Amino acid sequence: MSSEEFFNEARELLPGGVSSPVRAIKPYPFYTAFARGSKIFDVDGNEYVDYCMAYGPLILGHNPPAVKRAIVRQLDKGWIYGTPIEQEISLAKEIVKYYPSIDMVRFVNTGTEATMGAIRAARGFTGKDKIIKIEGGFHGAHDAVLVKAGSGATSLGTPDSLGIPPDFTKHTLQVPFNDIEAMTDATDAYHHNIAAVILEPVMGNVGPILPEEGYLQEIRTLTKENDIVLIFDEVITGFRLGMGGAQEWYGITPDMTALGKILGGGLPIGVVGGKKEIMENISPAGKVYQAGTFNGNPVSLTAGLATIEVLHRKKIHQKVNSMGDELRARLRDIVDDHGLGYTVAGIGSIFKIFFGDEVHNYQDALKCDSKAHLGFFGRMLKSGVFLPPSQFESNFLSSAHSTGDIEKTINAYEANLA
Repeated sequence: MSSEEFFNEARELLPGGVSSPVRAIKPYPFYTAFARGSKIFDVDGNEYVDYCMAYGPLILGHNPPAVKRAIVRQLDKGWIYGTPIEQEISLAKEIVKYYPSIDMVRFVNTGTEATMGAIRAARGFTGKDKIIKIEGGFHGAHDAVLVKAGSGATSLGTPDSLGIPPDFTKHTLQVPFNDIEAMTDATDAYHHNIAAVILEPVMGNVGPILPEEGYLQEIRTLTKENDIVLIFDEVITGFRLGMGGAQEWYGITPDMTALGKILGGGLPIGVVGGKKEIMENISPAGKVYQAGTFNGNPVSLTAGLATIEVLHRKKIHQKVNSMGDELRARLRDIVDDHGLGYTVAGIGSIFKIFFGDEVHNYQDALKCDSKAHLGFFGRMLKSGVFLPPSQFESNFLSSAHSTGDIEKTINAYEANLA
């Protein structure tokens, strides 16, 4: 069957024909047959250089041999037990080694669960109710953080989805990224009842938006002064920018960290991590309840350990970050040569072209030409390059991308932007 035929059948069985909204590409998405290295192959016989990389987890590319071997070995022993296992301790030691902000961890199954657990733990630890998130920041699809954009620095959040009672988001405040004055206003207005500030140190789900110089340090100072738990959502940047993520890159130590994606080696995982005095409030040690049948899944932990070993041993970040620097520089040359006025953004192995002026926050991103970007996505796909279809997503490099892949990609950008 073709992708179109599969999609027509899926629409009768799955809401919108897909299992996650971002996959709903018009007129229909391509259906993947298999993937290997830097390439993804669809059921229609097409081959693409992949820069979606499953939206971030595949820093070693598709089907990396070392991770696959580790998974197969574990499958021979079983894939779920419902009991403690040695890999929990082994992976926890690796995380604690690379993240000074983390003394203890709770393994969960998704980034959504990780941020939800971190917020709950912060509330339990502080005894406070409200949280501050960044406007346009995505921390998973749970009720407290699905809040409409543009609510203003000191106004209460309203739901961004049907099915969420307003009472569920009344304790969520929003402020723009890179705006320390708005953050200060919000903390001044509600400091007595703010449990946590949660933010992506590099915004990833509106395209990569970097923190301005000094911004994260000012956030760290402000939260300390007001006894507010600072949560870094490093589901995307953790083990992506370096072994220690964005907090290592920028030299900032939060109180709690949410991890996921790369840490699972391509399998489902999430991690709630933080200071011991906070984490010991999580059950069964404390009264903040969190549980899950698949928490600490043996296969995910094994894949994560194998991935970390390869990242460290082969110095993968040095390679992919250098590749990212080169790619962004060449994309800037293309944009400048054609006088397009677009913005090339990114950091490390993350890159993106915003179809608009410089982007410092979510409102800036909304001004970009999403319709033009969608047309560009379609042209790139026809050229054999798969990018995330939305203007508001990031592109990812992997160690599997070759010099030939980069040259093909640059040629496709040159042709399709022109």
